[in-house]
Amino acid sequence: MHPRDHTIFALSSGRPPNAISVVRVSGAHAGTILNVLAGKTPLPRMATRALIRNANQEPIDDAVVLWFPGPASATGEDVTEFHVHGGRAVLGALFAALSSFENTRAAEPGEFSRRAFENGKLDLTEAEGLDDLIHADTDRQRRQALRQLKGLLGDRARSWRARIIEASALIEAGIDFSDEGDVAAELVAPALAKIKALHGEIAEVLAAQGRSERLRDGLVVAIAGPPNVGKSTLMNQLARREVAIVSPHAGTTRDIIEVQLDLDGYPVTVIDTAGIRATEDPVEREGVRRARARAAEADLVLWLVEDDSHDAAVEGAAPVWMVRNKSDLSALKPHVAGMGRTRGNRYFEISASRGDGLQELMVALVRHAEDYFGSGEGGLISRERQRTLLRETAASLQRSMDGKGEELVAEDLRAAADSLGRLLGRVDVEDILNKIFREFCIGK
Repeated sequence: MHPRDHTIFALSSGRPPNAISVVRVSGAHAGTILNVLAGKTPLPRMATRALIRNANQEPIDDAVVLWFPGPASATGEDVTEFHVHGGRAVLGALFAALSSFENTRAAEPGEFSRRAFENGKLDLTEAEGLDDLIHADTDRQRRQALRQLKGLLGDRARSWRARIIEASALIEAGIDFSDEGDVAAELVAPALAKIKALHGEIAEVLAAQGRSERLRDGLVVAIAGPPNVGKSTLMNQLARREVAIVSPHAGTTRDIIEVQLDLDGYPVTVIDTAGIRATEDPVEREGVRRARARAAEADLVLWLVEDDSHDAAVEGAAPVWMVRNKSDLSALKPHVAGMGRTRGNRYFEISASRGDGLQELMVALVRHAEDYFGSGEGGLISRERQRTLLRETAASLQRSMDGKGEELVAEDLRAAADSLGRLLGRVDVEDILNKIFREFCIGK
């Protein structure tokens, strides 16, 4: 039997022990398994209390069971759910009982969602939205992922693909069935009008400044600067916990330390790097190399210093803010405009140890995040894969408008429809023929 024909099961709730754990079963034998273990098959979608027993009729747990006959289920197959007490012994006994059934096995990662996709319950954009929702760390990420799960991009892509198929049907009919009396003699002009309007819509989506893809990954902020200027102390203040070792000795931080923050719903990764300086210590020298590389890849660099005598020694195109630490020290020299050149023209004075000036820095970081992500939360595109396929679609549509012959136009439209089909995970070469014969009643 092919693995896709197996009945699968898995723990669908958190790791044990829990008060209640949910074990989901999907596949052709889900109903039989439920009837054997629970001794009955309850009404569909109705929670029912049952004593679960194994093959030897030994009781496993007093549980609640649910029955979802396909295709009206999450995967499109027959699905059973066991809501049991979430102890490890209970789950172990239930898994052993499930494994005893023929052609029944533990599910692989993502296999329930894969079956939902294969059975038409999800398209690829919705599956990606589900994955993003599971991994969302902030409320803005959650809202964006939920919109994708509800078809934010998929619905538009299906509409676009249907319109491409309509235009293709006109072109194909003009090529292959021009001698049929019920096919209009001139079909190219209305087809090109549809293509032009569609190309404009997709180009507008691609040109939008929303950065939904970046909302998934978050804003990366690197704290960099010379040794012993308080980078780790600032890191701990931003994280509101001790994530980095603080020491008066220079060169304490040798490797990259990362912490995830939620700034007003925006996901931000803050990086504490080794002090940047010339050194003969091979371990510290490697830490400095990594610090320079990571700062060059960051989206924003906070260049931390004690005075204005150090220019920002980082590469890359990201803006660099000068953050002058230890403002509580009486010996601090006054700031001189123009000293400590950075890319970003932002200057802050703080005391990382006392917290002075941190509120102003945090407000500036939130505002920078707002500008960085733009209107990405409402954007259609949330992954580079989606953007790439939409670019391919737009390019094919543009070629079809520039085409010299109907055959070339038809080929470009097929390529555009194929790109959208790959975006959704639905590619059917019969779509155009079905459209032609249904709309034009050819061959009656």
